[in-house]
Amino acid sequence: MADIPQTLPVLESERIRLRPLRMDDAPEAFAMFSDAEVTRYWSFQAWTEPAQAQAWLAERMGWGPPSVYGWAMADRATDAFIGTTALFSLSGPLHRAELGYSLMPALQGKGLATEAVRRALDFGFDILGLERIEADVDPRNEGSCRLAERLGFQREGLLRNRWRVGGEFADSILYGLLRNEYRRGA
Repeated sequence: MADIPQTLPVLESERIRLRPLRMDDAPEAFAMFSDAEVTRYWSFQAWTEPAQAQAWLAERMGWGPPSVYGWAMADRATDAFIGTTALFSLSGPLHRAELGYSLMPALQGKGLATEAVRRALDFGFDILGLERIEADVDPRNEGSCRLAERLGFQREGLLRNRWRVGGEFADSILYGLLRNEYRRGA
């Protein structure tokens, strides 16, 4: 992983722009993460106060390359925040990272998350020189499982009672994608 970007690059596709998070994303971030259906499969409960969005953004805006590449997913035409995509827990010596993503509920099912994640994967494999990218998905989140599988991720295991959210234990499927398995543009 030589000569990797030390600043977060802006990545674009046909409908999506992956750009740095900004404090003015707080209202949309709050709208997304205050939705119990969005956080149902996350390791935290739905937000109840707008200040949680501001604190979340402030924390994440302090993270960055080379260990985290965390983007706001934005509408390319308007630059409006519609979700997040991240490569995190990067391990240079191991050429490995984890993948995360979220999308506003009203925009799910339109291929936007696939488009955004594909750009992050292209960046991870082509620019960062990663050999392996992992995704940790709640097995009840069928849409997220389909997204990972559509992009070529292989189901590698089930981690039982891995997360506890809202008093409930949840399992996690560990997906892995190797550079030579990645189906570009598929």
